[in-house]
Amino acid sequence: MTSQFSSADSDGQGWNLESSYCALPEVLFKDATPAEFFDPKLCLVNHTLAQELGLDFLSFEDNVLAQLFSGQLLPETSRPIAQAYAGHQFGGFTTLGDGRAHLLGEHRTPSGRLVDVQFKGSGVTPFSRSGDGLAALGPMLREYIISEAMHALGIPSTRSLAVVTTGQPVYRETVQQGAVLTRVASSHIRVGTFQYLAAIKDPETLKQLADYTIDRHYPDLADASDDRSDKSNRYLLLLARVIDVQAALVAKWQLVGFIHGVMNTDNMAIGGDTIDYGPCAFMDRYHPGTVFSSIDHGGRYAYANQPPIAQWNLARFAETLIPLLDEDQERAIEVATDALHQFPELHESYWLDGMRQKLGFQVSKSEDRELVDSLLAWMETAEVDFTNTFDDLSTGSLSAGKPGVAAYQQPEFKIWFERWQSRLQAEGMSEESARDGMLQANPAVIPRNHRVEEALAAAVAGDLGVMERLMQVLLNPFARNDASLAYRDPPPPNQCDYKTFCGT
Repeated sequence: MTSQFSSADSDGQGWNLESSYCALPEVLFKDATPAEFFDPKLCLVNHTLAQELGLDFLSFEDNVLAQLFSGQLLPETSRPIAQAYAGHQFGGFTTLGDGRAHLLGEHRTPSGRLVDVQFKGSGVTPFSRSGDGLAALGPMLREYIISEAMHALGIPSTRSLAVVTTGQPVYRETVQQGAVLTRVASSHIRVGTFQYLAAIKDPETLKQLADYTIDRHYPDLADASDDRSDKSNRYLLLLARVIDVQAALVAKWQLVGFIHGVMNTDNMAIGGDTIDYGPCAFMDRYHPGTVFSSIDHGGRYAYANQPPIAQWNLARFAETLIPLLDEDQERAIEVATDALHQFPELHESYWLDGMRQKLGFQVSKSEDRELVDSLLAWMETAEVDFTNTFDDLSTGSLSAGKPGVAAYQQPEFKIWFERWQSRLQAEGMSEESARDGMLQANPAVIPRNHRVEEALAAAVAGDLGVMERLMQVLLNPFARNDASLAYRDPPPPNQCDYKTFCGT
């Protein structure tokens, strides 16, 4: 039976949990208790994140933390729930909900920020259907690695606070160790949350959810009118803001070669975090059609498709808001469509500004897009590494004798390189003067897929040292030093055909 910490224990750790989501109508959630695990063991705790949240676990024994992060002991003010939502999964609509996750509540940080604290892999909920509600250690550690690496890269993301093993086996293709991940998010409100209410035709709760979302994520919109006859009502402003933050987010993914892998509408967070790390991976060789997910046979969520899929998902969000946008449905559809048409231009602007930073430009010029496209076209033809090409430009190591450097001797690249130098000179800059900014825009290290797999294999076998060394490098992705050098190499040829799995 799940118990609770005493008030003193809660105070000692610094928990300041609220349950504001539970003030919404209960159609949006169900109370749910984490499963009993008889032999949980602490795997790791993110003390840096804990400190940012105003939490202190350093004085607590590992066995106490294992009980906490497996859901066996809960902070006194927690109220575990499972959230309801729906979603388009690979284009097909279905009703879903947290089938293996428990939201403890919202933690108020010392700065006043409100963040969700959620267990993942913590047992069945009323939304589990036929699932066991459990998770395996490897996928939970994978989410820990990638989410923290994304945060270090400056990309909005859920964060990982802790991982514990449960002592209970998880049956998938093989028998695996069970684990629970504790993750932190600005919220877990998804496009699919709104779709759920639209599907069950509950416009009153939809309005309450929209108001809650505005208050929580976009409070500057709270004073706007909720009158549907007002052509700048808060719900249209909400739609525009979500479109904007998603355009910025996906642009950041593209700029580092990140491929989410499962951009279902239930995996798009309204607050703008990258959420639900499953079959995600980072591109090595540049190819716009890159897909890693073993189930994405048609390439729906390929690298180049991420921006249009984001717009498709946002269209599904806009559809849910139609009753709130205008009293006249046709007019509501018109203003929603106008808002959605802004996405390509917004994404292009964010992406191209990011590319300018990666190439050392400080002002925009009309020829920049063509210059970037020419570089990417050469990178695809030459089959060079995405991250290392930009890093080599940043460090000036185009002839350092490392793998891939022979491609820089190709006539096509030399022509492009001269054009790039001329573009810098047009701003009165040299390569050297541009590099300070480029070094901050181009990571030296990303979570290379073969390095992540190496760390996970060792961790599942009981050796966390490989993962700890990897994390030290990934948390400083712009550092160029001896420690990071070995982690910058692309995979050997026999590991290039990489596949990822959802990890359910």
